[in-house]
Amino acid sequence: MSESVKTDIDLNEYPHINRGLEGIVAFSSNKSSIDGQKGELIYSGYNIETLAENSSFEEVCFLLWNDRLPSQEELEEVTKKLQQHRSLPDPVKDYIRNTDKEGNPMTVLRSAVSMLEDYYEDQNGELLDNAIAIAAKMPTIVAAFDRARKDQEIIEPLTDHSMAHNFLYMLNGEHPGEQASKTMDLALILHAEHGMNASTFTCRTICSTESDMFSAVTGAIGALKGPLHGGANQEVMKMLLNFDEDPEHADPADFVKSKLERKEKVMGFGHRVYKVLDPRAVLLRQMAEDLSKETGHENLYEWSQTIVQTMHEEKDIDPNVDFYSATVYYSMGIPIDMFTCIFAMSRVAGWTGHYIEQAENNRLIRPRALYMGEKNKAWTSIEER
Repeated sequence: MSESVKTDIDLNEYPHINRGLEGIVAFSSNKSSIDGQKGELIYSGYNIETLAENSSFEEVCFLLWNDRLPSQEELEEVTKKLQQHRSLPDPVKDYIRNTDKEGNPMTVLRSAVSMLEDYYEDQNGELLDNAIAIAAKMPTIVAAFDRARKDQEIIEPLTDHSMAHNFLYMLNGEHPGEQASKTMDLALILHAEHGMNASTFTCRTICSTESDMFSAVTGAIGALKGPLHGGANQEVMKMLLNFDEDPEHADPADFVKSKLERKEKVMGFGHRVYKVLDPRAVLLRQMAEDLSKETGHENLYEWSQTIVQTMHEEKDIDPNVDFYSATVYYSMGIPIDMFTCIFAMSRVAGWTGHYIEQAENNRLIRPRALYMGEKNKAWTSIEER
């Protein structure tokens, strides 16, 4: 029998091993470009500032699915299709009504999207049709669950208006004002795509096996559910509300310094790619300031700014997109535990765009791992273990 040996590995011989795949380029893509040194984000050729000022979320969906802006006729067509596909199959609505009302909304969203596959006979056929169906139905799922868990009637989606307007209507039971719709639309645009993040990588990996788009998006939602990816803005909001509960004894600057002294992470700061201020955070900061004034939450914005200043002075770290999106969503009346669902409703545009791109020039994604364990171990009978 061979003698057990410990694998003798000199990691210096494997400079290509990068934990977390940081710096590894595995794909070419037309979907987005991120320059962390310049603080630049581009969707299919267009700077995020240009899109935020001029486009709608429906237009951004078309852009990420087709790598070009639509004509007026094409925009009207894709908008109409998105409107027509908003309704949910009855079994999906029954699931939403009967699932655990105390459950995680992202768990419900993940399961409901997975169920949708049963209602599309040819998932590997028209990819764009599947992308439209998933993107159109996700806001309906999110709004329906929030109402169901509050024992409120589920509101059927409108057959007109924008996705942002329709979502707020289904969530609150009344038509939102123009400013609220515009703010929601901008939030969706800013989160629609962001390169090869964990959820997008998951989506493309599932696609590479030639599995269907519904499975790929379900996997992406599962990846986004993790707090290191999609849940940071919820933690930011909880942090801010702690100051509200005890305003006389909670100083944001002291709070940050204490966290840093204990070597604890302050949520909403730092980014694996951006070395300067996240351009989405710049746009959301103004939204957060305006909304906080309109809704009487000025203290949230003031505390946020104190935290930003303290983090800059102590660690020279800038806020990311999660930091200001928390105040924006909260000021719009969106429940804290639904924040990541809003992220998913937006990012589905990028996920499905990447799926289409991967499917058009597919290669199975199959990285390797370096084995570090022992070899040739002797078998021990179960009685002797």
